[in-house]
Order: sequence, then structure tokens, then C-alpha cells
Amino acid sequence: MDKVRKMKMTQISPLIETQNLEEMASESGNVYEAIYAIARRANQISREIKEELHSKLEDFASHTDSLEEIHENREQIEISKFYEKLPHATILATTEFKNKELNIRTEEEAAPAPALN
Repeated sequence: MDKVRKMKMTQISPLIETQNLEEMASESGNVYEAIYAIARRANQISREIKEELHSKLEDFASHTDSLEEIHENREQIEISKFYEKLPHATILATTEFKNKELNIRTEEEAAPAPALN
């Protein structure tokens, strides 16, 4: 994830706010399509954040099971705290939708047309 995107993510309020369903419906034509698109994007964001966190924490992984080697690592704690403070993926996806940064495509648009023989 690039630095600009991380900055945007930290500036979004992590508090849940009620949404105007009529406004959502006007954006996509159907409120259910809007919610479905937001949910799919939230899953993508969640997956990206999870993969990034795991890749950063792999550096701190201990490959031995010795109890003496378990210790607190300050950098690891800071990384974990940063990700805990991020807004939930659903809030990020809803913000993207409201800012018109989310493209909604139907399955017909996404699927290639069958070849005629």
C-alpha cells in the first residue's frame, strides 16, 4: 500500500456514521447494488491490509519454540498499534463509494462476451 493511501486511511474517522440510502441509490441506481459493491470492496481492502500486516510481522516471527526467546519488540508493537487504529474496511469502502472512487460494474460488464462461431 502506498504512502498516500495510508495517509488517506488515517485521516478517515473510524466512527460509524449513518448513511443516506437515497443518496446511495442515486449513485448506483439501486441501494442493494451499492451495498453489494461496498461489501465486495471492503473484503478487498480487508484482504490487502491483512496481507500487508502479515508480511510486516513475518520479520519478527520466531521460528523456534523456545520460551526464552519470546520477548517484546517495540517496532512490532508500533506496527500492530498502527493497524489497530485504522478504520474498519467497511468504513473505508463506504468513504470510497461516497467520494466516487469506487467503480460499480455489473457481472455482464465484467464478463467477456462469448465468441460467435
